Amino acid sequence: MLLKKTLFYSLMFFYLYTLAFGIFMTDSLRIPAPVIFCMLLFFVQKPLLDFGYYNELILILVGTFLYQVVGLSNYITFFAIQLTVIPCSLYFNYFVGSNKTRYYSSILMFFILLAGSMGIMILDHSMASTIDPIRSMLLGEPVKQSPAGLAVTQFNFGYQVVAISTFAFIASCTTNQYVIVRFLVLAAGIICIYLGMNRSAFISFGAAVTLFLFIYYRYKAVFLVAATVIICFGLYTYVLKDNMDEKNNILSKNQAKEANDFNRADMAAENLKIYADYPFGLIFYGKTWDEVTYRNPLFTFGLSSHNAYLMFITVLGPFLGLGILWGVYYKTLRLFWQTIKNIKKKSSAIYVAIFFTFIALSLNALSHNGWLMSVDGPTIFIYFAVLHFNKLKDPIKKTELVQEELAIA
Repeated sequence: MLLKKTLFYSLMFFYLYTLAFGIFMTDSLRIPAPVIFCMLLFFVQKPLLDFGYYNELILILVGTFLYQVVGLSNYITFFAIQLTVIPCSLYFNYFVGSNKTRYYSSILMFFILLAGSMGIMILDHSMASTIDPIRSMLLGEPVKQSPAGLAVTQFNFGYQVVAISTFAFIASCTTNQYVIVRFLVLAAGIICIYLGMNRSAFISFGAAVTLFLFIYYRYKAVFLVAATVIICFGLYTYVLKDNMDEKNNILSKNQAKEANDFNRADMAAENLKIYADYPFGLIFYGKTWDEVTYRNPLFTFGLSSHNAYLMFITVLGPFLGLGILWGVYYKTLRLFWQTIKNIKKKSSAIYVAIFFTFIALSLNALSHNGWLMSVDGPTIFIYFAVLHFNKLKDPIKKTELVQEELAIA
């Protein structure tokens, strides 16, 4: 019994590890995620009676095929994405199924992994020569940027830090922790973002948390947000401003010369010019991104506008691109109102934190190439976790109906 339980949690840990840190999404094809998932199938107990993610998988398949294969001629990434997305949907549908314990255990374990990545990032500031080889070993490939946690680049790490910071703080509020606990969690999240050197993560975290505070606390949120801004401004003015030196943090990065080498606003404006030249989408003109950016100084070295949604629409066009985006995000948009209505319920406490974490991750994609449909960082896990919560009760009702029909027969 002990051996079985140890094997169960070990497989669960390793599978979530691949989802959290993108082990499969590397330059060479390796398949730990699907293999580990197949081993988890031996522990299936209460799967959903009907597979719940047909539409989402079809839309992601079509969208990534058109974008990666037709638009960018990137076959390896396309297949890698499918071999990450499909097992993740199967994980929730069959392994988690209607088992609430497994659902919450998966979420807890997933964010514990992200918290571990934050710890590695903090150590990487002062022990880079020791930590970077460990990071490389755990990720299975050479790291490209430091300081960061279990991510090859700081951009990928940004998704991790915005996820753990948003989830931890909102969960501390919805589970009614002591005020001092909420303050410490908020401070820890801000410190991780500060040391993580990711400005888009800071903006996404701030936007998602502010939205949550105004919905959850209503008029009281004005005072909470104002107090937080005043405290942060005071720390910057009297503590951080004159003590930055050459340290690696979000403020020193913002002042560094290289921070202005690629201005996101200019790159987005240039991307819009390309879109204006090819308004129906590059794939309908037989063009690739490399062809339309040839000799453009803003898009050298494989750069893009660093806006996943803008890139997607530029390649696929407004009708096809927006249609697929609407289909992929439709259920989450529909669930938003339901989440707001149940935001004070104890039974929805963790789900509310998950939902606003998904909002933060979605906002973060406005400043990065990576996003939901390229399964960067924790995005795909959070996406299916959001969709799956309302399915936890459905299988029970369906089973009762089937039993009633059999009894009548």
